Amino acid sequence: MSASGSPATSGPSGIPHLDVDPFAMNFFADPYPTHELLREAGPVVYLDKWNVYGVARYAEVHAVLNDPATFCSSRGVGLSDFKKETPWRPPSLILEADPPAHTRTRAVLSKVLSPTVMKQVRDRFTAAADERVDMLLEQRSFDAISDLAEAYPLSIFPDALGLKPEGREHLIPYASVVFNAFGPPNQLRQDAIERSAPHQAYVTEQCQRENLAPGGFGACIHARVDEGEITAAEAPLLVRSLLSAGLDTTVNGIGAAVYCLARFPDQWQRLRGDLTLARNAFEEAVRFESPVQTFFRTTTREVELSGATIGEGEKVLMFLAAANRDPRRWDKPDSYDITRRTSGHVGFGSGIHMCVGQLVARLEGEVMLTALARRVARIEITGEPNRRFNNTLRGLDSLPVTITPA
Repeated sequence: MSASGSPATSGPSGIPHLDVDPFAMNFFADPYPTHELLREAGPVVYLDKWNVYGVARYAEVHAVLNDPATFCSSRGVGLSDFKKETPWRPPSLILEADPPAHTRTRAVLSKVLSPTVMKQVRDRFTAAADERVDMLLEQRSFDAISDLAEAYPLSIFPDALGLKPEGREHLIPYASVVFNAFGPPNQLRQDAIERSAPHQAYVTEQCQRENLAPGGFGACIHARVDEGEITAAEAPLLVRSLLSAGLDTTVNGIGAAVYCLARFPDQWQRLRGDLTLARNAFEEAVRFESPVQTFFRTTTREVELSGATIGEGEKVLMFLAAANRDPRRWDKPDSYDITRRTSGHVGFGSGIHMCVGQLVARLEGEVMLTALARRVARIEITGEPNRRFNNTLRGLDSLPVTITPA
C-alpha cells in the first residue's frame, strides 16, 4: 500500500514499493499509522522516495542488527553511502565501523562505561537528581524538557566526562546535528550541517587530552593510548562518540518517560507504590517512544531476508520504533506498561552496535524517576507539548507541566 492507501506496486522479486517519506514533517508529527502500513505491507519493503529498502517488523530489524557482516555500518548508518560520497565529518570509530576495527575501539568504551564504573558514579548521579527535584518542587510549574530532561543530564554528564564548564551549551545542538545528518539531504539535514561549525569546533577542541579533567571518562579514554590499546589520533574521536552517545539518548529518554508518566497517571501511581519499577518505567518509555527512530545499514553482498532478495551495496532502513511496537513481538504494543517485560526492545539497538551509552542513560533515567516518584504526587501537562523535529530522533522541544508535592 502507498501512503495514500492505494495498492503498492511490486518491485524487485515481489517486494512491495511504498510511496512513503519517513523523513517528512507530517511523518514525524505522527509516525504510527505509517509504521503500521510499513509492517503490514511485508517483511521487506522498498521506499521509492529515497531508493532504499526498509524493514519495520521486529524479526527483520533484529536480524539486520545482529548480522553486521552482511549489513555493515562502515558505509554509514545514515542514507549517505561513505563508499560513494565523503562523510560530513570524520566517521565515528564506533557507530560507523565494522569488526575487527570496531571490536577494539568498542572494548575501550565498554571499559570506561562499565557496570563497575556506573556503581562508582551512582551516588553522585542520585544526589544530582534529588537536587534537581528540589528545585522543581520550588517552581511547581516548569518545562519538563529544558528544566528536567535536558538540565539534569547536562548538570552531571559533562562533569563525569571531565569537560570544562565553558561552552557546554554546544552539546545538545551538536548531538542534534549528528542525528539530523543521518537523514537524507532534506531541509533539516542541510540546516543542521550549515549551522554545525561552532558546535563541531567546540566538540573537537574539548575532546583533546589537555582539555579533559583528570579522573573523568574522557581522561580514562586517553589513558588507553598509554596502554597501547588505541592510538593518540583515535582517542579524541572516541571521546566525541561519548559526547553524542551519552547525552541525546538520555535527554530524549528522560523526556519520553516523564511524558508517558504524565499521560498515564495509573502508571505513575504504580511507580509511586513501588520505586523498584523506576528502571523498567524508563526502559518501557524507550520502547514505547523510541527516542532513536531509525538507522541504516548497507549490504556487503547479495542477501535473502525473509524471502526478499537484496543486492550488494543497498541501503536498508531499519524502523526501530516500528519494531518496538510490532504486535508480532509485543502484547498490547501501543500501551505504556511499566511492569512489561521490556527485554529485547531495540530502542538502544541490538548486537555489537548496541548503544554504548546505554548504561549511563539507564542509570540517569532510573535515579531521576526514583527521585520524582518519591517526592511528587502528581504530574499534570499544563500546555501544548511541542515536538522537536529531527531526521533520526523523536523527542519533545517543550512539555509544560505542573507537579504536586507528595
